Amino acid sequence: MLFKLAWRNIWRNRRRSLITMASIIFAVMLSAFLESLQKGAWDNMINNVVSSYYGYVQVHERGYWEEQVIDRAFPLADSLQSDGGILPPSVLVVPRLESFALGASDHRTRALMLVGTDPERENAMTGLKSRIADGRYFRAGEPAVLLGIGLAERLDLTPGDTVVLISQGFHGVNAAGKYPVAGTIDLGSPDLNKMMAWMPLEDAQWFYGAEGRVTSLALDPGGQGKAPKLVAELIDRLDTSTYEIMDWKEMVPELLEAKALDSAGNIIVYIILYLIIAFGIYGTLLMMTREREYEFGILLAIGMRRLSLGVSVYLEVLLLGLCGAFIGILVSLPLVWYFKIRPIRFSGDLAVSLEKFGFEPIFPTILDARIFLIQALIVFIITTVLAIYPILKIARLRPVAAMRK
Repeated sequence: MLFKLAWRNIWRNRRRSLITMASIIFAVMLSAFLESLQKGAWDNMINNVVSSYYGYVQVHERGYWEEQVIDRAFPLADSLQSDGGILPPSVLVVPRLESFALGASDHRTRALMLVGTDPERENAMTGLKSRIADGRYFRAGEPAVLLGIGLAERLDLTPGDTVVLISQGFHGVNAAGKYPVAGTIDLGSPDLNKMMAWMPLEDAQWFYGAEGRVTSLALDPGGQGKAPKLVAELIDRLDTSTYEIMDWKEMVPELLEAKALDSAGNIIVYIILYLIIAFGIYGTLLMMTREREYEFGILLAIGMRRLSLGVSVYLEVLLLGLCGAFIGILVSLPLVWYFKIRPIRFSGDLAVSLEKFGFEPIFPTILDARIFLIQALIVFIITTVLAIYPILKIARLRPVAAMRK
């Protein structure tokens, strides 16, 4: 009975009810969109940084991450090749041999980071082939190198030229050789472009005198959400006194810190937004209570209990909040979906600044049911808390005085 009465009272003044509902719909839509945009942008940034080189999980010899020297390279066992051995078959494994070297051309020399890798697997994980700026991608077993565009410019080399590499190999062996430049790579980050070089894994192992050895295994389990499960499996299956298993959160903690700082800043924005919404809803409830004092006085005078009247009004606000939150979710879904398939693309100085940090200047949204439910729940709670005001007003209302007004 009270529920039916509350529903009819909502539509007795359609304009007031629609204004209240519209403010709730706008609040849910805006907060859900901002939250999905922030999380989508950070997920895209994390995927760019992690999948472009690190992988979501890495396996090293214990102590390598603190002292990244080639002497900590370990033998690459067949059981670590993701062919039904220790690693699940669904995991993409990229073996790498990484160390520093000195690159030289006719009159210039530069220090560089040389990465020996499997060309096909590397491209499957990081999309390295799609980043070719000039020349072509290298092939397995081909004694050739890829250079970052900044490094190639500093050495004054172009595809087809020869670069001389000098370094210290495994356990102090001399490492020197001449290799043709197959192509140049644009990583989007000026710092990485000035120092990175790639070579097929077998040739890098020969160059460093580390046949059959790698310094790391980069693993892609199929997304960051599957990384914790893979780490737990590897800890159970591998000898942790010999191997070190790290996920991307341990390898790039500064990325998580930046995300946490950005999220903390957004909380302030959300609080301000919620305060504006709360005052808007409160104003509507204040107006409704003031306009209906005569009605409340009549109902109390003819014998309706204050508790029943208060519950009826509370149900009115509750229904408005539920309808507004539900419609807000429905309205925000196509908006979020649109910017998921057509992400916001920045240009100009902002795009250049993002690329310097290795981020694509693209901000997509993310479809996550929790975002919509949490934002709708917050706005709904605000609405129901504010509904206490008309209940308190009814509890103190004097019927005769209210009817005289």
